[in-house]
Amino acid sequence: MPKPWNSRDRWGRIIGAVWVEPADCVGCGPTVDAGRAQLAAGMAWWFQRYARQQPTEERHAYEFEETEARARLAGLWLDHQPIPPWAWRRRKR
Repeated sequence: MPKPWNSRDRWGRIIGAVWVEPADCVGCGPTVDAGRAQLAAGMAWWFQRYARQQPTEERHAYEFEETEARARLAGLWLDHQPIPPWAWRRRKR
């Protein structure tokens, strides 16, 4: 498992990965990267602003999961023009 978080964004929020125990393996410990799982399911965007802070292997894995979800039209990628949360918030100001 990667090291714990080591930075914060400009609002003081932690930047890092969240590791959880898989539902089908109680007692296994945290072995699933929740962010990567959300990307794979098409439930999230890979927020590339902090990509340079990710280890290379993790960065490529996140990019792969989002690319694959887009190709499968999974989750939010079913919409032909989904609005990223940061763009949606900007429009609401």
